[in-house]
Amino acid sequence: MTTITENNILPLVTDEQKQAEETWRKSIPAQVFLNYFFAINYHIQENDDATGGLQHLPFFRAHQAELTEADVQAISKLLQACWSTEYALRATAELGDEEYLRNALHWTFPQAYHTILSGLQAFLYTAGVRSNNPSLIRREVGRLVVRNAYPRPVSFYAAGAYGDFSIHRLPLAGYKPGLHIAGKEIEAQAQIGQFLRTTRKMKAQITRQQVQANPNTAIRSQKTGKVLDKWTASHWQQITWRLGYTTIFDLLGRLRISQTSREIERYVEAEIDFKLFHQSLLNIVSYLNGVHESYIAKAVGLERYQQLVQELPKHLQNSFIAERLRTRIEPLLTGQEPQQQMGIAA
Repeated sequence: MTTITENNILPLVTDEQKQAEETWRKSIPAQVFLNYFFAINYHIQENDDATGGLQHLPFFRAHQAELTEADVQAISKLLQACWSTEYALRATAELGDEEYLRNALHWTFPQAYHTILSGLQAFLYTAGVRSNNPSLIRREVGRLVVRNAYPRPVSFYAAGAYGDFSIHRLPLAGYKPGLHIAGKEIEAQAQIGQFLRTTRKMKAQITRQQVQANPNTAIRSQKTGKVLDKWTASHWQQITWRLGYTTIFDLLGRLRISQTSREIERYVEAEIDFKLFHQSLLNIVSYLNGVHESYIAKAVGLERYQQLVQELPKHLQNSFIAERLRTRIEPLLTGQEPQQQMGIAA
């Protein structure tokens, strides 16, 4: 009879495997966040073709503005804030060290958001919207997205009441997203659709808290007059108008994470591809800033815009700004063939 020695039996799961599984589990929120922004970048790259550009949009062709020199200077100031922040974001990405990029999320997240916000404000200025109010800016850009002011790759949006959201201009958004980086357009749209829904859900919940915290706006019981704790679908519908539309700019707003919050630490401590994260952010930034710069150049006139670029501080001269002007804006406004696609991080 053979005797089995228990000491020789290896455990089914080692401590190293347990640690790896725990690290993976903790990394899921950061991986999902990376998936979302990679999916947006993927969708831009896949759909940035000859038929999806600004030159085909009636809104762009009709865009014009009566601007004084003081107006142009105000726009220039916003643009310089946009470009200086993008310059800093690019400088971080170009360092390329994985560990540095990991810890750089403390500032690259807000940098990506603020460079796009400043460019957006400069564009809105030419459209007659001159405000620093975040709610007003969000509402106005939502309307512009719905009115097809933006190229096809970034014209998607969500609407509807809590529990009844609808996704527009993403025909594949109804598919179930996976936990992996998108490798097909169907996967990218599924992840963007989920990002839109979760972001709109958060906005609806925050709006409900604000409404119910104000005695003048709170929805109350018709029987008791007390502020309602539980809502039905009809109650959610009553605040839908406050939500506006949920667009790519709301998704980018998710980058506004305080460096003192626990959430940013979850991303820093995660095991994800930080280089890919930064490259995805940079491509999205470059694309959207290029769209806004094109509108601004059309509004102020190409020659005046070229002058603004030539007068930039030394560190911004002969940089990505001049490159976008040469490869995107000048061909667009002069009718020449563009030398490269807008999705490339120029």
